[in-house]
Amino acid sequence: MITKVTEQASIYDHLEKMSTEEILTGINKGDMQVPKDITPSIPAIRDLVDATVERMKKGGRVFYLGAGTSGRLGVVDASEIPPTYGVSDAFIGLIAGGDTAIRTAVENAEDDPDGGWRDMQPYKPAANDTVIGIAASGTTPYVIGAVKTARSKGLLTGCITCNPGSPLAAEAEFPIEVVVGPEFVTGSTRMKAGTAQKLVLNMISTSVMIRLGHVKGNRMVDMELNNQKLVDRGTRMIMEATGIEDYDKARGLLLKYGQVRSAVEAWKKDVQG
Repeated sequence: MITKVTEQASIYDHLEKMSTEEILTGINKGDMQVPKDITPSIPAIRDLVDATVERMKKGGRVFYLGAGTSGRLGVVDASEIPPTYGVSDAFIGLIAGGDTAIRTAVENAEDDPDGGWRDMQPYKPAANDTVIGIAASGTTPYVIGAVKTARSKGLLTGCITCNPGSPLAAEAEFPIEVVVGPEFVTGSTRMKAGTAQKLVLNMISTSVMIRLGHVKGNRMVDMELNNQKLVDRGTRMIMEATGIEDYDKARGLLLKYGQVRSAVEAWKKDVQG
């Protein structure tokens, strides 16, 4: 049987006897270590990103698959891509038990080794797609089964886990293992492990979108204009990129063309005659 670091006993004990400040300090101390624990995995993350970008240039997509906290984190990261970068269906987050499981646990859903690949079928997975399995334990059948099947069919596969030498890592072409150690509350992997997974997902999706050209300078030039805050941000981005000093004029350009990139390109074309 695999000894799971994520299930090892907390270095703290008698938590119920701690003051609120002692509890918060202990949690915070552990959280501060997580980014440092990710650092050794940067080369592995880089390799997965580079391989994913090459596939996506050919029309591929990224599937995140997970259960429980891991699945929810994947769904959240995938759902932020369209408004942030103006790209729909580039990242797809799937969770064991379906959308119901985002709010309520679905009994035994994560134990079905065929469930992940089955849940991918409505999206017609293809050879240029990438599947990234997310499981703190590295032993979730729903995730392992999907990664194993995807790899056998020629899809690119990666994973994010917080246990070394896990079955999930063995099935993935590009495994990312971030070992954060025991949790403050023993086995509560929504804590440090969840934080590590969230950070790595941010790194992957952001790097991919930058590499695919959805950021210019340091700006999200393809973001969707879903609210007034984003309209204001886009307007100021246009003012900065074009030198237009009239806020209303820049805002008018943005609303006319719908994206910062399109508005700036149209302005430059008009200026250049």
